[in-house]
Amino acid sequence: MRVFVAGASGAIGEPLIAELLKQGHSVVGMTTSAPRAEILEGHGVEAVIVDAFDAAALTAAVRRAKVEAIIDELTSLPKELSDMPKYAAGDRRLRIEGGGNLFRAALACGVRRYLQQASGFFLKAPRGALADESSPLDVHASPSVAASARTYRELETRLFSSDAIEGVALRYGFFYGPKTWYYPGGAAAQMVMRQQNPVVGKGEGVSSFVHIDDAAIATVAALTAEPGVYNLVDDDASPQAIWLPAFAKSVGAPEPPHRNEAEVTASAGEDAVYYATKLSGASNAKAKRILGWKPRRLEWLPI
Repeated sequence: MRVFVAGASGAIGEPLIAELLKQGHSVVGMTTSAPRAEILEGHGVEAVIVDAFDAAALTAAVRRAKVEAIIDELTSLPKELSDMPKYAAGDRRLRIEGGGNLFRAALACGVRRYLQQASGFFLKAPRGALADESSPLDVHASPSVAASARTYRELETRLFSSDAIEGVALRYGFFYGPKTWYYPGGAAAQMVMRQQNPVVGKGEGVSSFVHIDDAAIATVAALTAEPGVYNLVDDDASPQAIWLPAFAKSVGAPEPPHRNEAEVTASAGEDAVYYATKLSGASNAKAKRILGWKPRRLEWLPI
């Protein structure tokens, strides 16, 4: 299959392109700079330099590419977690406005299938249960989490707005692995080294992770599977009180401190408390069943 990848230079871009090529697909990679285009071409990708905000140029690029599918991995995220507030507006604009241009280009050019990066960590499920693909995004969460959930809801609404294209929502868990925040030297690892990420209250918020390479494998499998929503998370949804100390140990950091909710609300805000105490975690049963996907065990958990 001939596939157009937007966000080809992002965190998932490199493993995704490698997996696409491994599976025999022809790849057109979208980027915004000549140096990144050269890197893509060095990996055997046909690179196109185009700005997602230039609707006319983007449509022309998609038309010239003559692709059967588009994978939208457009994001604008910082290297440091502390910079997220500064990047939030730009990231939303890229996903909504830039991604909207890409989606409309896909429709205009008769692209058959559109895969959209979505979220598997802002889903709302009853306490003690994992969210499945029917679970709603938590648009009434803490302020920044709710804003992100609303963005992802908009993306999924757009994705399934037309019968002219087959939509696939990829609800990824938190990425870990090379070039992600959750990796030795990455932003999350630096935070635990500096003891800036405490276990909050009982640490009952459940996080679902996925290795970046496993996410790429599942994404490629979704190219030819039935359209719809897929939670792409590993089998090891874990409360913060379990995964955070294990992660800290795996990167050689001290045991994370424990703080109560009031302390953390005062020092870091409501969102930090939400992540630590209210996340639901997600079930990957559908992806495993339909995609034949076998994600690895969360690497830092004890055996």
